[in-house]
Amino acid sequence: MLCALGAAVCFGTATVLQAVAARAASAEGGAGGEAALLLRALRQWRYLAGLALDGLGFLLQIAALRSIPIYAVAAALASSLAVTGVVAARLLRVRLSGVEWAGVGVVCAGLAMLGLASGSEGSSEGPAALQWVMLAISVLVLLLGLFGGRWTGRGRALVLGAGAGCGFGVVEVSVRLIDSLGPSDLLTNPATYALLLGGGGAFLLLTSALQRGSVTTATAGMVIGETIGPALVGVVWLGDRTREGLAWLAVLGFVVAVAGALALARFGEAPEADGTA
Repeated sequence: MLCALGAAVCFGTATVLQAVAARAASAEGGAGGEAALLLRALRQWRYLAGLALDGLGFLLQIAALRSIPIYAVAAALASSLAVTGVVAARLLRVRLSGVEWAGVGVVCAGLAMLGLASGSEGSSEGPAALQWVMLAISVLVLLLGLFGGRWTGRGRALVLGAGAGCGFGVVEVSVRLIDSLGPSDLLTNPATYALLLGGGGAFLLLTSALQRGSVTTATAGMVIGETIGPALVGVVWLGDRTREGLAWLAVLGFVVAVAGALALARFGEAPEADGTA
């Protein structure tokens, strides 16, 4: 659980550091569009530190997925929104409302319940078809990421955010389906390609959702997509269990943590300086 919480801290802090760097790069001015802005941001030490934290967070996420149930990791990663909110309040002087501070407390309470109730990682490898199912879902996520940005419907942000969450969920499950890191085993395992395609598609979808849609709606969809589905896969097919007699506490903790994250959904993107959504 410590690895999962460490990953949430890394991801949440990285979001704020990259936001600070992006604003500093924008203040420098200059032409060149988004590519030039990215290059200027890469010269900011905070942006590089954020990228390093993202990398460390991903490694901690992998370690967590190999040691505790997926449902616990998914809820912990959703709590990175609480970290972002608290760090933003400190570094960006974002004003958190009473409801949002309550959301931070709710997330912490939910994670505490999960920490007490969660058992060890499930030992089941799941059905052989599960790897191919993950690969098929990842292809659909990638296709939605490539073409979904053209959609202009009212539910665009929610659908694209949920699709991004599914992609991140595929990454979570695929990590558990990779048993060997040998080059030949990785190249012949469908879960390897599911992880890469799912992660890439999720990034495209989330970027598209946040560009012209509601940050809060897109992030809420992402939180739901990356928590509920993977948690069910872990319990039903991969053997994830709770400590004896504490299944009710794990369910309650999961629901509470995800609900708290949804209350903080506006922090799914770099927060605005004045605390506006």
